[in-house]
Amino acid sequence: MERVFWGDRIDAIRAQRADAPGSHARCAVSHRDGARCSVDGRELLNFCSDDYLGLSQHYAVIGALQDAVAAQGAGGSGSHLACGRHQTHERLEQEIADWLGTPRALLFGSRYLANLAVLQSLLGDEDVCAQDAFNHGSLVDAARLAGCRLRRYPHGDPEGAIRQLRSMPDGMAMVATEGVFSADGDIAPLRQLALVARVQHALLYVDDAHGIGVVGPEGRGSVAAADLGVDQVPLQLASLGKALGGQGAVVAGTHELIEHLADTARPYLFTTALPPAQAAAGLTALKLARKDHWRRQKLAELVAHFRERAQRAGLALLDSQTPIQPLLVGDDACAASMAAALQRAGYWVEAAASPTFGEGQARLRITLSALHAPADIDGLIEAMSGARDRARAEARVAAISRGVAP
Repeated sequence: MERVFWGDRIDAIRAQRADAPGSHARCAVSHRDGARCSVDGRELLNFCSDDYLGLSQHYAVIGALQDAVAAQGAGGSGSHLACGRHQTHERLEQEIADWLGTPRALLFGSRYLANLAVLQSLLGDEDVCAQDAFNHGSLVDAARLAGCRLRRYPHGDPEGAIRQLRSMPDGMAMVATEGVFSADGDIAPLRQLALVARVQHALLYVDDAHGIGVVGPEGRGSVAAADLGVDQVPLQLASLGKALGGQGAVVAGTHELIEHLADTARPYLFTTALPPAQAAAGLTALKLARKDHWRRQKLAELVAHFRERAQRAGLALLDSQTPIQPLLVGDDACAASMAAALQRAGYWVEAAASPTFGEGQARLRITLSALHAPADIDGLIEAMSGARDRARAEARVAAISRGVAP
């Protein structure tokens, strides 16, 4: 077999991506002020941020970061096993565990690292991991890198999960799902999945990156919203980089599982610890999220306002009651055209196209924040309606030019 030159491989992939309607260049943000930001020289109203509670720019969070940098420096300075572990890390872990009602918690540098750590430290070649078809890429990658047998079940289908587990009767079993799905903002059927896990003697792991701080009593996430505890969900992930506005992730769960992660998880053992300043900022943001219930209330009101105005405008929203509001637009070209038109109108919205979703299922992924005002949403709805109408007109012209009846 002839060896492939790496340069040819890269060129082929680049050409393929360039031809994809949904491909786009990375943008550079130079300034942020509330929900507004400067992007490549343009002033845009940001509707693609995960800063759901608006805490990333809160003065107390920024102050905690600055104070900790002055006292502890900018970096983590070493791994947790060397000199990188700090008292602030422990305090943050304890606060998260107390909030979520779990015995222990463990801090990681990112959600991606945390998911790698959980699956690689628990699963091996003879084990199976059943995952929702819409799971975040970090969960999929984690299963593949763990070497276990990855089985995908249809989105939100507990019966599909149990079929996948029954097809692999040997070895350890895990059911891994997002709590609030990052793609469409819907919530996993956790109570049914907990029953599946119990019947199949599987461990249920919930990545609740987009649920923590937003849904459930006191913002404790989708696990608490489903009235489940550590007995039913032995491990769950809380992101510090979404509603809490910072950096990092925490895995919370039973004492035995957290101790096992701390002792064996390579993404925890062989990386520099999160800077203490980031942990201090996360701790302050967490305390604000716990006590400032008005942020969640405002966010819920904005979600309701957005959905009511979008429905009035005839926009095809999917079923989501969270700050992630997907608008189904059809093909990839339409999604790309609408996203570009919205940017020209001053709104930053993300297009989600294939291969993330099937053909004809492209979306605009709109995310809301407590930093938004109702007037911001009204302007976005008007701009989306105009972008939709223009995209439809362009599609009709293109169909006619191809000799296809529109």
